[in-house]
Amino acid sequence: MNESSTKQLFADFVVPCYGRYDVVLTRGEGVRVWDDAGHQYLDFGAGIAVSTLGHAHPKMMQALSGQASALIHTSNLYYTEPQGSLAKRLVELVGSPGKVFFSNSGAEANEALFKVARKYGNDCRSTPPEIGTKVEILTFESSFHGRTMAGISATGQEKVKIGFAPLLSGFRHLPFNDLAAVEKAVSGQTVGILLEAFQGESGIYPASREFLIGLRRLCDEHQILLMFDEIQCGLGRVGNWCGWKAIAPEVMPDAVSWAKGIGGGFPLGATWLRAKPMQKSDGSQTQLCDLLQPGSHGTTYGGTPLACAVSLAVLQTIEDDHLVERAAKLGRFATGQIKKFEG
Repeated sequence: MNESSTKQLFADFVVPCYGRYDVVLTRGEGVRVWDDAGHQYLDFGAGIAVSTLGHAHPKMMQALSGQASALIHTSNLYYTEPQGSLAKRLVELVGSPGKVFFSNSGAEANEALFKVARKYGNDCRSTPPEIGTKVEILTFESSFHGRTMAGISATGQEKVKIGFAPLLSGFRHLPFNDLAAVEKAVSGQTVGILLEAFQGESGIYPASREFLIGLRRLCDEHQILLMFDEIQCGLGRVGNWCGWKAIAPEVMPDAVSWAKGIGGGFPLGATWLRAKPMQKSDGSQTQLCDLLQPGSHGTTYGGTPLACAVSLAVLQTIEDDHLVERAAKLGRFATGQIKKFEG
């Protein structure tokens, strides 16, 4: 099949919601990809922050082949060792007790954040009748939290919302890195604050250390949830397993979402919930990580043995090859070179 026939297939049968480059890719190896004419390219995009180990990495191929020959998929009505082991690994990377829900993408990982925040607001917050249920999540301008209806409602960019009204209520966007604005915005309806420690879709904008520390203080004072979207900046990309720890290592969130690089190119999303004690409205005790009980949330494909085995191989390779440290070193080098061009 030649280039023109491939493009014609897309023109005839694929929904045109992407602005594609005029290239038909056929294979990849390491940091390079090839098109159908044999031209070679350096892949700086990495599948939009996904291909953590590059293309056709032998450790990933080994994990895919080995697990595929054993068990590819089974319902989450059963236990599988790869899912339990990956959950344990992610909890260890966060460095605080908690539990993990697995999904298929970043949008789904964030949906779990939205739902657990709503569940917390409904089940664990006693509020006066005149205030009503606490459901509002504060997010930030220039943020990006996915393409679902809740995701675009949470995103602080108007371009993703055009044509999809009415949006999901319960989200308010504030200026990024403006703690005073957040202090003013927190109300009796606020149930959580969601942010990326490094905004990545609208540019590269890191949160300040003072901002993250201040948000943690505000959440503690008002008994609301601090949630980090680590889908782009997490799992080593900014020189730390946890993106926020590269800025404020003393801050511990209540929930974290991951996707993209977690599977090195294999679809996977994950949401960590803190083992944070809380009292339900009926007076019983529980923990945040146990709020989502059977029937309250789920997924068909999230956390399959195949996806989790691949992710474990990716995370182990990152550790074995010291790629987090390398990212930090190259980040410092790139920053230093860029600063040479500043006024």
